Amino acid sequence: MTVVDWLTEPLQFDFMRRALLVSAVAGLVCAVLSCWVTLIGWSLLGDAIAHAVLPGVVLSYIFGLPFAVGAFVFGGIAVTLIGVVRDTTRIKGDAAIGVVFTGLFALGLVLVSKTPSQIDLNHILFGNVLGVSDSDIAQVLGIGALTLAVVFYKRRDLTLYAFDPVHAHAIGLRPKRLGALLLMLLALTVVVALQAVGIILVSAMLITPGVTAYLLTDRFERMIAIAVAVSVSSCVLGTYLSFHADSSTGGTIVLCQAVVFSVVYLFAPRRGVLANWRKRRAATSVK
Repeated sequence: MTVVDWLTEPLQFDFMRRALLVSAVAGLVCAVLSCWVTLIGWSLLGDAIAHAVLPGVVLSYIFGLPFAVGAFVFGGIAVTLIGVVRDTTRIKGDAAIGVVFTGLFALGLVLVSKTPSQIDLNHILFGNVLGVSDSDIAQVLGIGALTLAVVFYKRRDLTLYAFDPVHAHAIGLRPKRLGALLLMLLALTVVVALQAVGIILVSAMLITPGVTAYLLTDRFERMIAIAVAVSVSSCVLGTYLSFHADSSTGGTIVLCQAVVFSVVYLFAPRRGVLANWRKRRAATSVK
């Protein structure tokens, strides 16, 4: 098989064209949000929201509602419960996150087990990008566009909040509102990525592109560009590889992102393992 055949053969199938579109959009939205998640240190919170939406997805399926409705509602519930537990007890934030997201995730598993004939657990947990419908595509495109529009409109305030919330408050901004807005956008992003990689792998798409870009640059605008390039290219390549290897599409996408991160981790010009080893060796030789 030639390279041209390898690239064009999947495009003959309508389900592959749909999968490429949805995975690319999900990768784009996740990459943009992952930069703020990385800078603020919300990686665990992003993982919590991704898992906590499972009950909402199941209930939406049972009552014939779009997945986005239940996922967004339970994403908000998870964030609220985490804040309540953290603020009303001696429990620290990371413990509150762990208690809430595992509890809600367990509730989702129980709901799934009670309706085994109606819900495919694998599709909910690992995504079903090869089976997306027209309504699913419209939902992903609509929510993705809304999320990116809000991020673009509020990017300066959100960036200042990420770097220095004290300064943001000093110039008249409200850090709590900005944090709530970012959490809402995070929940919407989880909904977008849900169709592509499923609940379990959403957290990887919300973390890996941002931390990969963080190792390569100090400029936030460039960080976003690198994260988007890494995420979207991994989504496209992962979708192609899953077709030819007959493997899990969501898992292959996340694996591609992990491979890119591993390469950057080892060989990044300034912050890679090899670069740090050279610096230590040079410093030792000077002494």
